[in-house]
Amino acid sequence: MTPRHRGTGGRFLWPIVLLTLTAPPSPAADPVSDALARMDQNAAAFQGVSANINRVTHNAAVGVDHTETGTMLLKRPSPHDMRVLITFAPPDEKTVALQGEVADVYYPKINTVQEYQAGKYRDLFDQFFLLGFGSSGKELSSAYDITSLGEDTVGGEKALHLQLIPKSKKVRDQLPKVELWLSEKTGYPVQQKLYFPSGDYQIVTYSNLKVNPKIADSALRLKTPKGVQKVYPGK
Repeated sequence: MTPRHRGTGGRFLWPIVLLTLTAPPSPAADPVSDALARMDQNAAAFQGVSANINRVTHNAAVGVDHTETGTMLLKRPSPHDMRVLITFAPPDEKTVALQGEVADVYYPKINTVQEYQAGKYRDLFDQFFLLGFGSSGKELSSAYDITSLGEDTVGGEKALHLQLIPKSKKVRDQLPKVELWLSEKTGYPVQQKLYFPSGDYQIVTYSNLKVNPKIADSALRLKTPKGVQKVYPGK
């Protein structure tokens, strides 16, 4: 082939090279959309979870933090059937159980159960349960305005840090903002931060998370000794 022919071939290639160099970059992946899609996938197979928990409650009025540790069992047989048992370790022993429309808190030191009608707080309970355990991304995005705060690390695990603002004014009056850390590995929460109107907040961190363990219904029932006193705050 003569040099002239090579030059002609070059003229045909240059427009292709220029189009490649000047083409707009591929759109960057949206971390929020990716996280919500992952939640949709998880929700389809979710039945329950067990985990160790660490809860830090900040009292804004006195500037004091209170730390509690314990375990959580959560079972979700159906989208509208959530059963939870949280047991906090000493020195502040208590057990919190949610079954249907009833929430019980047992204090062994005073052998007393406080019973609450969860239906009165249904909107708020629903928001808590939306935060990553068994809820779909569609459910979360319909209830919250969601913003990515970037990547973070919690307990040595990489996580996507999200800010959630409730869309419902009724919920926002009780829970103005939530921060949620979703594991990049599993798509499930490793940490939640709940903000309250008083300026108080709670940070709940999850570890040793096991998804879909076998949880018997009996393991979620509140067990109390004979003679326990039951009271009904708010009635």
